[in-house]
Amino acid sequence: MQLWEAASSLPVMRTSFASTFGGMRPPQGAFMVARVSTVAFQGIDGVPVDVQVMVAPGKVGMQIVGLPDKAVAESRERVQAALHASGLSLPAKRVTVNLAPADLPKEGSHFDLPIALGLMAALGAIPADALEGYVVIGELNLDGTIAAIAGALPAAIGANALGKGLICPADSGAEAAWAGSELDILAPRSLIALANHFRGTQVLSRPEPAIRAAPANLPDLADIKGQESAKRALEVAAAGGHNLLMVGPPGSGKSMLAARLPSILPPLAPAELLEVSMIHSIAGQLAGGRLSDRRPYRAPHHSATMAALVGGGFRARPGEASLAHHGVLFLDEFPEFSPQVLDALRQPLETGECVIARANHRVSYPAAIQLVAAMNPCRCGMAGEPGQTCARGPRCMADYQSRISAPLMDRIDIRIDVPAVSASDLIRPMAAEASAAVAARVARAREAQRDRFLALGHSGISTNARASTALIERIVEPDPGGLQLLRDAAEKMRFSARGYHRVLKVARTLADLDGKDIVGRIHLAEAISYRIAGERLAAAA
Repeated sequence: MQLWEAASSLPVMRTSFASTFGGMRPPQGAFMVARVSTVAFQGIDGVPVDVQVMVAPGKVGMQIVGLPDKAVAESRERVQAALHASGLSLPAKRVTVNLAPADLPKEGSHFDLPIALGLMAALGAIPADALEGYVVIGELNLDGTIAAIAGALPAAIGANALGKGLICPADSGAEAAWAGSELDILAPRSLIALANHFRGTQVLSRPEPAIRAAPANLPDLADIKGQESAKRALEVAAAGGHNLLMVGPPGSGKSMLAARLPSILPPLAPAELLEVSMIHSIAGQLAGGRLSDRRPYRAPHHSATMAALVGGGFRARPGEASLAHHGVLFLDEFPEFSPQVLDALRQPLETGECVIARANHRVSYPAAIQLVAAMNPCRCGMAGEPGQTCARGPRCMADYQSRISAPLMDRIDIRIDVPAVSASDLIRPMAAEASAAVAARVARAREAQRDRFLALGHSGISTNARASTALIERIVEPDPGGLQLLRDAAEKMRFSARGYHRVLKVARTLADLDGKDIVGRIHLAEAISYRIAGERLAAAA
């Protein structure tokens, strides 16, 4: 039975902290200052914050200074109620809480617990030196229990970097435990449980890291009837981390194909898992503190705002692009998104991060995403389909496709047409290849890329899509026939410099899928075919 449950049934344990600590009572004389370490979040980093609590004679009340936001300012009510519920009555004195450095904005409810512990230490209810080796985070309920908070994993990593342990809510302990096996973690459920631990009457065990079970039934490529060329493009995109755009009429299977991309992607590497989990922790999206090695797959609605997609808002939270870090960002009904929202993705696609600038601070969130988009050829959806006519004619297609800017289209490596499925594919489908077989080829291709970049001293790059222009020119050496084909295509199609290098990246991925060291003419020809369709769409824009 937890000590808090015992405290609920035994009134004697709820009388005061003085009885809990063997008659220790708050000092009645001069003021005392207690210090507790915590963190403020800037992006996915935890910036050290020193919580200074002073209890001194003066006007009765509690004041919090140091640029607190509304949630931090309201913590005085939660702290006072939680301490009272736990049996500690505040003296009729002035309480001042300073959050240093004073010029750093403080946001969030995780300052409740460090303020409460600092106040308890200042009153002599717990030994002040007991908190010296810990970073403290947690939100207090009015009954003295400690509620889970967002950002436990980045806080634990920050505490580990400072050489300190971590005190966090019990519900956040499994998440914080991933920061390192040597990190000292206390994860109490209530203030009384923590007080009993410091007294020595209860020992809080270290929480264990939790893993989220993999989904039992991921959508499988074997469910797709026909669309063999689209499946091939999906495999190439998965193998090299390339951006992909699918254009086709309604019901042709674009969304089904995109939903099956996670089933052929390799699991997250340990370093990637940590980065992804830190972002999701800041966003409060780690259910039960459980981590998963599945790559993120985010599919926001086309009504999403710019702040929702790339991050922002009052507290500069990560957007869908950052939540899809090292995973897939799927944008269905691509032209229905606001053009300004889509163009906001141009920098993240190029740099792999979302930078949110404010007048008083700047926040950066990682966003190394694979963009997958789907769209109809025109607003009515039937332009170019055999036996179908568009009410507005060619103007409908031109206006609809022009909602996607040419600079954004230039950043999409593969563009394919997804025609309607034929009746023969539906009625007498051929045996389709399962995702497991495709995933094995993708894993081999990614392993070859990772080994190549590691041998060249670029351990931070794992896919061809993330290679720099100088690096891709170094690792792609076409044979004479392929070089001539590339030169002719670049001159005829007027490829931009970015388009030229992205053709090289796709061709390198195609060679990796074939297990070839040399990029041949056949690889360049297929890569150019993916680019030609994109150039047609860019011309319409």
